[in-house]
Amino acid sequence: MIRITSGAFKGRRIETTTGPGYRPATEKVREALFSMLEARVGEWEDLVAADIFAGSGSLGFEALSRGALRVHFIENSAKAAKLIRSNVRQLDLPPSRVRMAKRDAFRLIQSQPREKIGLAFIDPPYNKGLLVPFLDRFLNAGWMQESGLIAAEVEQDLIIEPDRFPGLELLTHKTYGQTRIYLWRTSACDSQCIREHSTP
Repeated sequence: MIRITSGAFKGRRIETTTGPGYRPATEKVREALFSMLEARVGEWEDLVAADIFAGSGSLGFEALSRGALRVHFIENSAKAAKLIRSNVRQLDLPPSRVRMAKRDAFRLIQSQPREKIGLAFIDPPYNKGLLVPFLDRFLNAGWMQESGLIAAEVEQDLIIEPDRFPGLELLTHKTYGQTRIYLWRTSACDSQCIREHSTP
């Protein structure tokens, strides 16, 4: 179990999944990440977010607790997806605020999004080299709103050059123990611009 750190559900506990590849964001990391976001999000009530490689969905539930309009949870594991649904019921969240996709994230983003995303949490399994290829495809697919935020949680030794992703402005990156958080903002660079500048 982990504790939601702020907002309407502050202090409520949600169940988490365990096993290889799963490591729910610690309370310290979640507090640090949302401290970075608070000054940049603006109105949470208008925000549509996505929790990608969601695991137990701790980041998405933190966003919902702060008032996010809706969160899309994307998780390929049946066990973890079931846990997210259980936590949705436990928190008594209405269907209008939650979308659950038990899908492989790489395959899902090949389809057109139902709505543009203003804040994306991307938390792939550590040490599998998934973040860079996923972000390349995610940006090319046009899922993000202009001036949207992308927060990635990765292993602390993963260093990404500030100009690696056309269409993204690196706002900050910080390490907390063995975790590094990257925070980017999307620019006006459209999908065609991204394709022209992407590394083959």
